[in-house]
Amino acid sequence: MNYIIGIIGLAVFLLLAWVISSDKKNVRWPYIAIMMVIQFLLAFLLLKTPYGIKFVGWLAKGFSYLLGYAEQGVNFVFAGLENPAIGKTPAASTFFMDVLLPITFISALIGILQYLKVLPFIIKYLGLVISKVNGMGKLESYNAVASAILGQSEVFISLKKQLPYIPKHRLYTLTASAMSTVSLSIVGAYFTMIKPEYVVTAIVLNLFGGFIIASIINPYRVSDEEENEVIMTEEGEKQSFFEMLGEYILDGFKVAIIVGAMLIGYIALIAMLNGIVDAFTPGKMNFQTILGYVFAPLAFLTGIPWSDAVRAGSIMATKLVSNEFVAMLDIQNIVNNKTGELSERAIGIVSVFLVSFANFSSIGIIAGAIKSLNDKQGDVVARFGLKLLYGATLVSFISATIAGFFL
Repeated sequence: MNYIIGIIGLAVFLLLAWVISSDKKNVRWPYIAIMMVIQFLLAFLLLKTPYGIKFVGWLAKGFSYLLGYAEQGVNFVFAGLENPAIGKTPAASTFFMDVLLPITFISALIGILQYLKVLPFIIKYLGLVISKVNGMGKLESYNAVASAILGQSEVFISLKKQLPYIPKHRLYTLTASAMSTVSLSIVGAYFTMIKPEYVVTAIVLNLFGGFIIASIINPYRVSDEEENEVIMTEEGEKQSFFEMLGEYILDGFKVAIIVGAMLIGYIALIAMLNGIVDAFTPGKMNFQTILGYVFAPLAFLTGIPWSDAVRAGSIMATKLVSNEFVAMLDIQNIVNNKTGELSERAIGIVSVFLVSFANFSSIGIIAGAIKSLNDKQGDVVARFGLKLLYGATLVSFISATIAGFFL
């Protein structure tokens, strides 16, 4: 039964993309079918085979070592500041210390790999291979891989020279890929909140899912002239190693602070909305429950049992209106407290759904990043912001549905 619902769900999500397609007659369905098959194969390898499980285990172990090294730096600077736990409530500063601040160290490592030309090499040639599968241009394929490594705003710095000349239809695909992925610098934080196999599976599935949805919503062909664009360029005077290192460390710290600020604001806002709803329906309902009823049918189509659909839909909607960290905290609390609010299957599907930057705040982040590089193109992105979020959310639903076949 789960398989039947999953197949229906995939059909519905693809239909929802086709409904707003800019060119319904020229959608390249053969390429979409190939990418769907690849997604199923990758999900199977990562979730069901010993090789995929070992790979994820190795990756998680590697990140645990990195987080351990990061902890030494955090403890040196912030030693003694952690507040003691009160009853069942964890230490107030644990999330900031253990999850957000290590981003600074991971960002420094990314900068080193970038400086040594390791990341540009991987991005360039992996993008070239992917372009043969998705039927899109090298620029789009490069951007999708680069977004998953550099981040949804940082990736556009690497396209600064090309940005003024990118047409609107290609710009949509580039920004959709950025919103559908997550950055490598933040993956370690996700590993501390949900199971690593769900994080890795989502990253891989979203890469191809972004191409699938963009190919339906925004179909086009890239000319030979465009195909030959140079996608890797050097900007300005080359930095010294320590200039680069300082820049990436500060960038990582800024990300940690910004994410922390957003969490404070969004969690407080949701708490206020819960309080308002509770005032009208004492003890019966809150704002997240209302969102859960709205998202429940979509959650059900991903393969989540109907008994879990409202609670799962609530977490999915929370991610959309706030961000993935707020929603992951819900999952973490359910798992740690063993409340039984969601089945293991539902937790897995929702976890895969959460691993992306598809939320309202990302519209402003991406549009702002591009506007800082090119004012005109930033305005273009802002105008199709809601369409961008719509497509990226469908990517998350498709990835979650495919993962559900193997959970």
